[in-house]
Formats: sequence, C-alpha cells, structure tokens
Amino acid sequence: ITVGGWDHHDDVLPNQAAMLPMVSAGLLEFRNALRELAILDAVTTFTTSDFGRTLTSNGKGSDHGWGGHHIIMGGSVNGGAFYGDYPEISPGNPLDLGRGIYAPTTSVDEYFAELARWFGVPASDLPRVLPNVTRFYSPQSAELPLGMLRL
Repeated sequence: ITVGGWDHHDDVLPNQAAMLPMVSAGLLEFRNALRELAILDAVTTFTTSDFGRTLTSNGKGSDHGWGGHHIIMGGSVNGGAFYGDYPEISPGNPLDLGRGIYAPTTSVDEYFAELARWFGVPASDLPRVLPNVTRFYSPQSAELPLGMLRL
C-alpha cells in the first residue's frame, strides 16, 4: 500500500481524518487476502518512517520530531499490544527536549532487529546488519528485543 501526502505541516487533523480510513481499509483488505490465500503466518507487514512529529502544534499542523509510531501486523505478530515505552507527557520530563519534541524510548534498531530475526537473520549477524543494535539490545539474549513477533 502506498499512500503519499503525510507531511502535514498544516491542517493535520482534517487531513488525517480523510487519509487514515483509506489506510485502514487497505490493510484490512490485504490481511483478508493473505488469510484467504492461507499465507497470513508467512507475511509480516510493517510501517516505517525516517522521522516523527512534534507533540505540539505549529498552528494547524506539527513539525518534524524524533519519535514515531509504527504499525505491524501478520499471523506471527503478538497482536493487541503496544511495544516500547510511551513517555509520560508532563512538564519537567527529562525526555522532553522542548517544542514538543520527546526523545524516543525505543530504538528503531530494536524494531528492525526483531523483524530481521523473523526474516531469518541469525542473532550473531544482527550487529553486521544493524551496526548500532548493541547499544540497545544484546543479540546474545534469549529474548527478542520487543517481543512483538513469534519466530
């Protein structure tokens, strides 16, 4: 699914209200097709982005920020949960860097490491695939970084 036009510096609420139902319908149709073909357990669908959004408004939208949220779905996903830690939104929080920008609490390296393991990358090769992964996760661990997938 490719749906462009998400760089909402203006009119973020009406734009998302119009666009999110298209994404939801597309993902549902895709999931139903995977189920019908009996390959739901063999496919993991995920989103990614190179930036997030600020939590404060710049008028009618938001500016580029650091953290973000992602969607992951498939038969091997431990669904119905949020993975990672959502920061407490409060004055004085050390993760608050100002202007509505919060430091991420979960590294994208952890997210991708788990996906890489699901794709069959040996744990010992994770540092080669994701050079910064050892700053956030030990590939020698018996546990997956976030616990969102069943291998």
